[in-house]
Formats: sequence, structure tokens, C-alpha cells
Amino acid sequence: MKIRASTIVGSIIMLVLIAYVVMPIATVFLWAFAEKWTYPALLPTEWGLRYWHTTLARADVLSALRLSLALSVTVTLLSAVICLPAAYAFARMEFVGRRTFMMSFLAINAFPRFGLIVMIATLFLSLRLVGTFWGIVLVQLLNTMLIMIWLPSAAFRGVDRRLEEAARDVGAGPVRTFIRITIPQAAPAIGAAMLLTFVSTFYETEGAWLVGAPKLRTMPMVMLQMITGQIVVQYGAVLSVLLWVPSFIALLFARRVLASNQFAKGFGA
Repeated sequence: MKIRASTIVGSIIMLVLIAYVVMPIATVFLWAFAEKWTYPALLPTEWGLRYWHTTLARADVLSALRLSLALSVTVTLLSAVICLPAAYAFARMEFVGRRTFMMSFLAINAFPRFGLIVMIATLFLSLRLVGTFWGIVLVQLLNTMLIMIWLPSAAFRGVDRRLEEAARDVGAGPVRTFIRITIPQAAPAIGAAMLLTFVSTFYETEGAWLVGAPKLRTMPMVMLQMITGQIVVQYGAVLSVLLWVPSFIALLFARRVLASNQFAKGFGA
């Protein structure tokens, strides 16, 4: 049996991906549950949850976790209130500068944001927002616009207009039609956008560092401090696993929504 060259190339690429992506993740997971792992052992020689208890008992970790969760929830809700009406307007209305505004949200994420955040931090310093919870919230809202406008906008465009027209024909008003017909069809994409916004805010570091430090420290900042401070490697591994959990859940949920025909139709509209 002859083996095709494409099969060989595909197998090589798969092995490279496993070595480059899967192996580092697996190593972190092993370190998170390892109590002793010394060279030349390929696997930990002692397993346990001691470092989980120690890490989660640290006051700085608990404080950072509460702050990160509070920031993520606040930013996600504010972003939904601000961006979802804009997403509906971009999807259903025609107005001057519509395409320019849509592309501007993409442009914000097309270039490094560090310089922009530095300028915002300078402005916030004069407004006494540096080192405050709401200062971090305002700067992190910048990161949510692309997700919370583009994805729901595509979902609103993908809504079956015939169902809306049928509801109006039987006497439903605009508000009732929107609540009972439009929102249920767009809800999965809106939920995915909100979940991705929550996760991206939870991981955001630049804005939280420039605006919040040194008074306020989020989970990623505490993890970076542990890693650069060369504290026990298990601490960093445990925090890494904790940070991966919301991302993994978001990717599983978003994958089902973004792969749907209804959502794809909205992007093509």
C-alpha cells in the first residue's frame, strides 16, 4: 500500500502541533498535581493536592481571584448594555458611516494596544482613576467592543425575518416580536460573545497592570509575579490550570455557536 505524500505531511504537522501545544499544556497539568518531580523521572514521583490547598489559601491569590471575577462580571454586563444596542443597529439599520464605524472596531484590535493604554493611563492619572476599580473597568471595555458588536451583529443579521413578519401579522408589536422571536434566535451568539468577553477580561493584563498596579492586582498579574519571582513552580502551574478552566468552557460553547449555519449566514449577510 502506497502512502500519499499529503498523509505524511499531515502526520508530521500533527506531531509538531502535539509537541508544540499539547506537551507544554500536559507538563503544566502534571506540575499542578505533582508534589515531587525530579530529573530524570518522566512523570512526577509523588502526587497530591498539597499545592492546590497552599495556593488557594494565599491571601493575595484569593484577593486577586475576587478582583478578577468582579472585573469580568462588571465589564461583561456593561459591555452588553453598551454594545448590544449598537450591534442591533449595525445589523438592521442603514446610516451614514455604518461600514466605517464597523471597521473602526476592527482597527482598534488590529494594532498593538499598549501605546493606546499608556495614553489612557496618562489621562486617567489626571482624573484620579489610576489605581481604582472603575479605572480598570473603563480601560478593559476597549477590549470587548469587537466581540460584543461583531458577533451579535452577525447573529441579528442571521435571524429569520419571515418569523418576525409572521409574528407581526398575527398582532405582535415590535417589542414583543423582538423579545419572543428575535432575541431567542440570536441568544446563543449573544451568550457566546458574553462568555468570550468574560474570559478575555479575566485574562487581560496590560490595562489592569498600567491602570491598577500596584494597588490592585488581578489573577494573571499574581501568576506573573509568582513565575518571575521564582516561587515554587507548582504555584504557577496551579494558577495556570485555574486560568484555563473558563477559557476551555468558553471555547466549547463558542465552537458550537460559531459553527452553526444560522450564525454563518449572518456573517455573509
